Amino acid sequence: MPACSILSKEGSSDNVKTSAAQVKAGISNELIIQRDKINIPEQWKTTLEQLKTTDNWLQNFHDPLLINVVKQAITNNFKLKQQALAVDIKKRQLLNAGSQLWPDISANLSMSRRKTGNILKSSSLDLTAKYELDLWGKLSANEKKYTLDWLSQQAHFKQAKQQLIVSTLTAWYNAVATEQLLQLNKQRAENTQQNLAIIESGYKQGLNKALDVYLTRNELNSALAKVADFKDRLTKIKRVIENILGDYPSADILLSAKLPQINSSLPIGFPADILQNKPSLQASWYQLLATDAALAFAHKQRFPSFSLSASINDLQNNFTDLFSPSSLGWSLIGNISAPIFQAGRLQNNEEIARLTLRQQEQHYLDSLYQAFSDVENTISKETSLQQQFLLQINARENAKAAYKLSFEQYQQGLVNYSTVLDAQNRWFDAQSNVIQLKNQLITNRANLNLALGGDFTFTSKISSKMVKN
Repeated sequence: MPACSILSKEGSSDNVKTSAAQVKAGISNELIIQRDKINIPEQWKTTLEQLKTTDNWLQNFHDPLLINVVKQAITNNFKLKQQALAVDIKKRQLLNAGSQLWPDISANLSMSRRKTGNILKSSSLDLTAKYELDLWGKLSANEKKYTLDWLSQQAHFKQAKQQLIVSTLTAWYNAVATEQLLQLNKQRAENTQQNLAIIESGYKQGLNKALDVYLTRNELNSALAKVADFKDRLTKIKRVIENILGDYPSADILLSAKLPQINSSLPIGFPADILQNKPSLQASWYQLLATDAALAFAHKQRFPSFSLSASINDLQNNFTDLFSPSSLGWSLIGNISAPIFQAGRLQNNEEIARLTLRQQEQHYLDSLYQAFSDVENTISKETSLQQQFLLQINARENAKAAYKLSFEQYQQGLVNYSTVLDAQNRWFDAQSNVIQLKNQLITNRANLNLALGGDFTFTSKISSKMVKN
């Protein structure tokens, strides 16, 4: 089928489904693996408790700023635009491959003027048409290859869009978490500054030791150094976000006020679902079928080629006489060409295509089982992170109570100031761990959705045309 009929609705989802159905029937016997016969477990080995269906996944964060940033990234990101252009390139290559199934018509008009004693003028007109008969299906196999390449590139584009959403979300909440850690360390510095004022006052009254003053001053300097460090980190992460958005990295971007807490489960489905849901696996499968079609093309290159050529020509002294029907000449020629001796080149090309197909089969299997591994790992990690988070919440409350008690006992002369510093560090470390774990839960949930091939719902209607605008 010519490429123009396949691309009657350029870039539409219906077009992709139609093309996929057309190429499915063309799978040759050279393929060893079949997706419906791959050994896949019925259930994931690792499970999450209290699974329930969640729709509009990104909207569940209730973060309008994040939604707007993600949409801006999809529209302006430079790398995603490159992927969109790659889809267009593959589409044009497919059109070229389909054009080989149609006649090639060319026209040539020439006029000359010579002087050999007398001035001689002549005008000629040639109209030539060439058409290769696709008796062996060689040209169809070539077109099928480019159709599958185009479908594979579209799947790569979809995967790149999903990865961009996850990268944007991860960078966004990394910035929010860093902002919270910055404020936490500012609070730590202020708290230490207040303690220093109390201890220095007691030292002047002879109630505290000089060692306590030095320890507190050291703690204050450490806290201020961490404040400076987190300011620098926050600036860099903001620049990362602006680069994702295709904006100048001025580190001037408004962030959300808090980290959302993951309190809903994600429907993980079954292992077999990701074969259809994960775009990168779809791309790998289409590429495998394209390699199979390339093998068919390489095999049929060894067969004879049949072509027809027809021409209409005329040669006249006057230009105005060229279009006289009575003077037109025509010819019709049939041509058969077959390779006789190529020093084994065509046979080697076929064997190279066959080995490439075997290589692509192993690549697909490797990608498939790596996808299973990614899902299992993210599920296990989420269970672990949830347990750590709950434990750190309790640790934070206990550390806060211990710090207050230790400072009161220090003022009563019951404990050394090193005990206060140790309790204070435990309290702020526990608060820091809670923030970091909450951010890790968000990142892991996004990676789990990506590993399962989730479409993030609200972006499902965004096409490559929207990205290029």
